[in-house]
Amino acid sequence: MRLRTFILKTIPLALAALLLFTQPAAAILQKGDAAPPIKLTTTAGQPITLNNYKGYVLVMDFFATWCIPCKEAIPHLNSLRAKYGKQGLQVLGVSVDEGNDRDVKDFVAERRISYPVAIAGEEMQTEYGLRSIPTVFVINKKGVVVERFQGFSEQTAKAMEDTIKRLLAE
Repeated sequence: MRLRTFILKTIPLALAALLLFTQPAAAILQKGDAAPPIKLTTTAGQPITLNNYKGYVLVMDFFATWCIPCKEAIPHLNSLRAKYGKQGLQVLGVSVDEGNDRDVKDFVAERRISYPVAIAGEEMQTEYGLRSIPTVFVINKKGVVVERFQGFSEQTAKAMEDTIKRLLAE
């Protein structure tokens, strides 16, 4: 009988503690959501906010220097920038690497990345609901997330380019 009383009193207290002391998981940024504001500095020292990209289609690539699929995506992103840049496409690389900025700068040079690259802190990764890398957000001219791609493959590359062409035509 005492065990039953103990359990009946303990369970509600445990549930209340869980509700009070745990934080909800960050929501994953979805299609149709406004892109959260950003305030970054590129590896070249240029400050960047989303306002820099108003009126442009923005491809924002979250990557890490050690990530194989991230490395495979870079030539495709360079190509998209070269092919559609004059039509209004901008590409921004956002490194999630921790530690030394020099490593990211060296990576940018070694990989011949032709677009700006900045380093994201944990807050930005949380705001964008980052769960894996590479993750690419395609953001329209009004600052709304139109597509979210996770991972990289030829299918992803084709779908990304199709989305970009459609948005540039709007």
